[in-house]
Amino acid sequence: MPVVPGREPGPGRRVAPEALPSPDSVDLPENVRYRLKNAVLGPPIASERQSVERLGKPTALAVLSSDVISSSAYATEQILLQLVKYIGVAAFALVVPVTAAVVVVLLFVTASYLEVVKVYTKAGGAYVVARENFGLGVAQIAAVALLIDYTLTVAVSVAAGVAALTSVFSNLTGATVWIAIGFVILIAYGNLRGIREAGRTFALPTFFFMANMALLIVVGSVKAVLGDLHAHSLHQAGAIAVGKPGNGLLLGASVFIVMKAFASGGSALTGTEAISNGVSVFRPPESRNARITLVIMSLVLGSLVLGIAALAAIVHPVPHTLGTPTVLAQIAQYVYGPGTFAHVLYVLLQAGTMLILVLAANTSFTGFPFLASFAADDSYLPRQLTRRGHRLVFSTGIMVLTVASIVLLLVTNAKVDSLIPLYAIGVFTGFTMAGAGMVKYHLTHREPHWRRGTVINGTAAVLSFVVLLIFAVTKFKAGAWVVVVLMPLGVLVLLRLHRQYVQEDAQLEAGASQACEAPVLRHHMVVVLVDRMDLATARAIQYARTLSPDHLRAVHFAVDPLEAAALEHDWGRLGLSRLPLDIIDCPDRRLARAALELAAQVTRDGDTELTMLLPRRGFAAGWRRLLHDRSADRIAAAVGHLPHVNATIVPFQLSGGVRRRAGAPTHDPTARQSRAAVRAGEDNGPVVEGTTPIGGAQWRQRVRVGGRIRTVRVPSGGATANLECTLVDATGAILLVFQGRRRIPGIQQGARLVAQGMVGAWEGRLAILNPDYELIAGPDTKEVDVGV
Repeated sequence: MPVVPGREPGPGRRVAPEALPSPDSVDLPENVRYRLKNAVLGPPIASERQSVERLGKPTALAVLSSDVISSSAYATEQILLQLVKYIGVAAFALVVPVTAAVVVVLLFVTASYLEVVKVYTKAGGAYVVARENFGLGVAQIAAVALLIDYTLTVAVSVAAGVAALTSVFSNLTGATVWIAIGFVILIAYGNLRGIREAGRTFALPTFFFMANMALLIVVGSVKAVLGDLHAHSLHQAGAIAVGKPGNGLLLGASVFIVMKAFASGGSALTGTEAISNGVSVFRPPESRNARITLVIMSLVLGSLVLGIAALAAIVHPVPHTLGTPTVLAQIAQYVYGPGTFAHVLYVLLQAGTMLILVLAANTSFTGFPFLASFAADDSYLPRQLTRRGHRLVFSTGIMVLTVASIVLLLVTNAKVDSLIPLYAIGVFTGFTMAGAGMVKYHLTHREPHWRRGTVINGTAAVLSFVVLLIFAVTKFKAGAWVVVVLMPLGVLVLLRLHRQYVQEDAQLEAGASQACEAPVLRHHMVVVLVDRMDLATARAIQYARTLSPDHLRAVHFAVDPLEAAALEHDWGRLGLSRLPLDIIDCPDRRLARAALELAAQVTRDGDTELTMLLPRRGFAAGWRRLLHDRSADRIAAAVGHLPHVNATIVPFQLSGGVRRRAGAPTHDPTARQSRAAVRAGEDNGPVVEGTTPIGGAQWRQRVRVGGRIRTVRVPSGGATANLECTLVDATGAILLVFQGRRRIPGIQQGARLVAQGMVGAWEGRLAILNPDYELIAGPDTKEVDVGV
């Protein structure tokens, strides 16, 4: 006859150990907020379900270069916007030389990042380079610059994408701001759901845009050679004011105006460092493939920017005050001409432009949260930014970026020319920091060809710094002053946050081990604060008795004499005379102060540990919480400043609660697996093929089980140590005990393994002692090759 767990055995028999409790044996009702989050974003994703996508060079070019390549859609327009208003038609004689100067800077920046990628083969953005070579403090300059840049990238890209849309559908111009905000919210929603920059899905818009731009340049070049292209009038309805050309080398433009146009054209370089940030996503050899892709990206960008500038010099498009039609749209109309097929090509170009610009905004929704998490992990930003959310993304960082981008779009009315003055300062600050950091690296390590690297990175750093100064000076009144002021303020804020975190950590860690081993005080008193006699108070008193104190007191602070008298009457009527009630006068109605004085009085002998219990009533509905005060929290905060005083809030929920399941018994593995499948995400995973379901494991039976390690018990510092972990699958849980082992590589929470051995007992629970085991790859942790 089998022995039933919990029943007294006969002579000489042992009681069978109990199975570990299954999580589904208790009904834990979810709140409305969580159920709404599940409905909107989908079920939660387990932490280990992070796939590392390995990209081929073409796919990586499309995915990582969308930001920088998309800037070719508006770089020429930004140059003309500064020149046409001052020198009119002469601007088209300067647009190619100014663009060529921008391309020269691009070449040096590219060469600088080629050196970066050679050294930092995992991630080599400006923040990493500055942190590794100048230290964490200096790296915060790059962090602030890049965070500003990411925010502006979203606003600029979305605004430019909407401009491409309204160039085709002019009747939507009045709704530009709201369309842009809608795009931002849509991108944010997609990222909150956990979309990834993976494979051909995200590569298609980039290749589509590149193909359309190449077609435009080829058709335009052929028509120009054949003499079929001509200049158009600058005096159009809605166009900006047109200046008059002059004489001289700059055709009437001052050096300041040309520098201003050059700075605006420098916006084409935004996003150049994306490949250095994503070296780890390339197929091996990562560094070599990243360097080849970086060169291709720069050649594509330089060709597109120069090609569009050359066509603009021929057909004379003019920027408009409302931003639409864009310069690129006008060039397409002039090159393709009239006709149905020409209109189709025009629409395809605008569609490609809108798609790549929106995709460029999406890259910031990946970069901003990750950079913020790096800075937060280094204790320079709030640590909430390090936590992954419901769908395994940095939700807090995504929300911060969304709000900041929407504010920018509202303030600037989603106009690209209003955003550009704010844009490139952060970009070129990052370029400068990366170049200077690499110079420091070369001078420190002196690896082969270090002198050549020093010249390349030093030149790029100087050029980037010069462009940064030009931008700050020429665009200062146009809005660059905002970034010039915000950047140092941001750095100071980050340094102040870091200092606060360091102080808190030092205070919390000092003497922590000694405090754990400190002698226990001779006396322990428990005080239950009583507001009124109800179930919440009764639960607190019952809990106080389980603490086995030397002395237990119930205390009421008399704010209202009538209420105090009513409580005294109820106390005696309910038969609570065995626990005396102390009623303390509180004439000034300062409950927190009264509790603080009581705690100080009780512990004044220095030999008494005080636990103060505060009943708190919980309410399921949010609006019901507004009907009650939060005095328990205030009292706990006040008395917590005293040594050896522990304020414990004892919650009592008025509705809902936790219920034991009355359904299928816990020993039924099939029923448990069915119920577990209903739980969001099935995060314990299915039963591993060729193994016994954990829920079916029996005492004194040899089994082979597989699943996910849910918990690991850290051994104490004693002479003997045993590593204990809980292995779970969709049917149940079982202990794995490795005797005499403090730590085993790979045995950690979240790991998946197959274990084999005899099911025995450990502290009254089913367990496999010293099992044979094999670590296995989870279904979502493998590396995946994407693209060609």
